[in-house]
Amino acid sequence: MKNLCVFCGSSWGRRKEFEEAAINLSKEIARRGYGLVYGGSSAGLMGACADAALAEGGKVIGILPDALKAKEIDHKGLTELHLVESMHERKKLMEELSDGFISIPGGIGTMDELFEMWTWATLGWHEKPSALFNVAGYYDDLIRFLDRTAEDAFVKHEHRDMLIVETDIARLFDRLENYAAPKVGKWIPKDDAL
Repeated sequence: MKNLCVFCGSSWGRRKEFEEAAINLSKEIARRGYGLVYGGSSAGLMGACADAALAEGGKVIGILPDALKAKEIDHKGLTELHLVESMHERKKLMEELSDGFISIPGGIGTMDELFEMWTWATLGWHEKPSALFNVAGYYDDLIRFLDRTAEDAFVKHEHRDMLIVETDIARLFDRLENYAAPKVGKWIPKDDAL
């Protein structure tokens, strides 16, 4: 892996643990020699990620839609900043530049990015790992729901298991670095759903 993409909020959230996790994760990305790809903002957890990786001497690549440049306040100190036309173009470039994806706490945009990258992997459009860094139980309810999607046969268990879930940074990196995409088809036969 060369670059890891972090999806997260342009807000801080209510818990100090969220900021601490963003900083610690991004420092570890830089220490391990990976570049950080992210949404390009200087605000909230996004800015904390970029600042932490840069402080460790890391390479940081931001990707920001033109329409969000003023709202999300583009980061001025990045290694690279790519301005794009749309959210779809942002996600596509993030996918092209990254070798894996980590979602930390965030809002609707973070969920959109997480699910799009994971969906593309289930379709075989890429074989890159996607992970939830479950800080302070933030994703507990989502994890239960995702387990239910497999239990109720809307998602194959193999596809559900593609999403790495961790609370520990060392284990998270171990699983990302040793990830192998499963070779499984997309559709669940009707008999398997019964």
